[in-house]
Amino acid sequence: MLDKNCKKCRAVGEKLFLKGEKCYTPKCSMVRRGIAYHGKSKRRHTLTPYARQLLEKQKAKLIYGIKERQFHRYFDLSYKKKGATPEILAGMLESRFDNVIYRLGFALNRAAARQLVSHGHFFLNGRRHNISSTIVKKGDIISVNPKSFRSNAFKDIKDRIKKYNPPKFLELDSEKLVGKIIVEPDLEELKMAIDFPSIVEFYSK
Repeated sequence: MLDKNCKKCRAVGEKLFLKGEKCYTPKCSMVRRGIAYHGKSKRRHTLTPYARQLLEKQKAKLIYGIKERQFHRYFDLSYKKKGATPEILAGMLESRFDNVIYRLGFALNRAAARQLVSHGHFFLNGRRHNISSTIVKKGDIISVNPKSFRSNAFKDIKDRIKKYNPPKFLELDSEKLVGKIIVEPDLEELKMAIDFPSIVEFYSK
């Protein structure tokens, strides 16, 4: 039986990698059952422009674990800034505190990252921080709460991330378990499977 995350992937017709690394392995339920891209190509050809835009918005909300009201707020903030709105929106989502925790390898997926953040397992610039939606910026430093090393969630983290290379917008000290934002997110490098221009078109109507 598919779990709730796999059902979300099936609903949009493609893998959203909601379980992190497991989704890249043969253990992925979607691959194991042979339904990873069930109906994807056929569905894409039959969707109206509006339906495609709606689908991309739903994908982004599922991937980042964000509700509609908050997602719309991110669009409004992006739209008011100077520059290309699709890139600004994508960069804002990538800069969420919980997403950065995931990108640093401190959590196996974004859902786990949100839970760990809410339990106070991380510091932001030397202070305990438990708000997942905070937008971090260049120069911000993220570290694991020293008290959290006794938690099972961090028992083998150093071995797990020893050879892990985070995206280029992040710097990681795998020994001290400290990460730093060094540049803006490189969306090309991240190879995002979301069509952000379609999302902007959806909200711009």
